[in-house]
Amino acid sequence: MNKLQRTNTRTPADASKILGWGVDADPQNDPTYPLRDRSKEDGLSVDWKRPQQQDSGMEILQSIEFAHTPAVYGTSVPPSGVSGMIRRAAFRWSESNWLHWLLLMGADRVNVVEGIAQDLARGRLLNIPAEMGARSEWQHNKKGFATKAVVVAALGAGVVTLLRWRRAR
Repeated sequence: MNKLQRTNTRTPADASKILGWGVDADPQNDPTYPLRDRSKEDGLSVDWKRPQQQDSGMEILQSIEFAHTPAVYGTSVPPSGVSGMIRRAAFRWSESNWLHWLLLMGADRVNVVEGIAQDLARGRLLNIPAEMGARSEWQHNKKGFATKAVVVAALGAGVVTLLRWRRAR
């Protein structure tokens, strides 16, 4: 046969020489096997009894994919204000829709601004360095803290210089 001519026949690979080949062939050695074998299942079945529902006494936003809320859920921050309105709008769409997640991320950002406004309205001054972990940064990463301090100082000096330059014009 000529070197330029090739055949389309392939020889099968020797499975015994491929590392890991057939590792899941034995059902006794397959870690997912009991989960797939529902005939011997003791837990969830048709006659499974749902746990008692948590009583929240507040609005709980729930995905449209589920008919019931979970038995237990968090109630530390109920939806409120503009961020709550955005969250309510987000839960009109399915979790598979990108708009659902974009609205929830936007609501988180709006909630940060609402929290700052609430703190200022209550007379609490913002301690931004403490909230950003400056003490821990100084204690555990002095080089990173110094780098951030230099960058913040340079940006601040740049802003001051720009403002002075505009006034002088």
